Amino acid sequence: MSDTPTILKKIIDRKHEEVAERCQSVSISQLETVAASLLPARGFVAAIEAKIAAGQSAVIAEIKKASPSKGIIRPNFRPADIARSYANAGAACLSVLTDVDFFQGADEYLKAARAEVNLPVIRKDFLVDPYQVSEARAIGADCVLLIVAALTKTQLHELNEQALALGMDVLVEVHDQRELELALALPNKLIGINNRNLHTFDVSLDTTFNLLSEIPEDKIVVTESGILAREDVAAMRAHDVNAFLVGESFMRANDPGEKLRALFE
Repeated sequence: MSDTPTILKKIIDRKHEEVAERCQSVSISQLETVAASLLPARGFVAAIEAKIAAGQSAVIAEIKKASPSKGIIRPNFRPADIARSYANAGAACLSVLTDVDFFQGADEYLKAARAEVNLPVIRKDFLVDPYQVSEARAIGADCVLLIVAALTKTQLHELNEQALALGMDVLVEVHDQRELELALALPNKLIGINNRNLHTFDVSLDTTFNLLSEIPEDKIVVTESGILAREDVAAMRAHDVNAFLVGESFMRANDPGEKLRALFE
């Protein structure tokens, strides 16, 4: 992790502070009690597999108000309305940003979006501590994101095992071959490839294309960032990449669901 990008390191440092703060008001045992009282998680992987089996693109549609690099992306931000728009447009799953300090997200946004629709939801955040994994399930997440660049090998395996034990699916995100090797050591079905360089924030779809030959056929590749036009979708599908996590282009549209249809139908 010595090569951890500056912005990511700043976020990780803040996450450790945030966990310490949150533990003061709600203990991990309290979170686990809440999690145990919930209905089973909705199948995130199963929803993606169903779309792909039907010959369709499996779209993980993101609900995101802002980002560190772009600032406010969607001023008129109503998570429940956005979730409904995505569901009506055929999204497979939802992704909801819950990071407060850098993405202006909130746990309540995930709860509101998930309550509005029947789609499975991933908690999009920077998980570095077991507390956050239990918290994810307690707020209703069906899946969590684990970013290899943000974790040691030991942390990656421990948090992954914990999430699976809580009944959630896991999307493991990589940016390069070294991270991919660590991700492939896990039993997970989903491998997310982020096309955004976390050092420069430049985006290139070649990041996905260059790693495909290293990924076994039994894995599902989720390409993340940089899917802006129908040509991008066509290029990915020509390489048998059929799962997409898309946020910014949807969030900038007046009707996110209409933009989803325009991009994927």
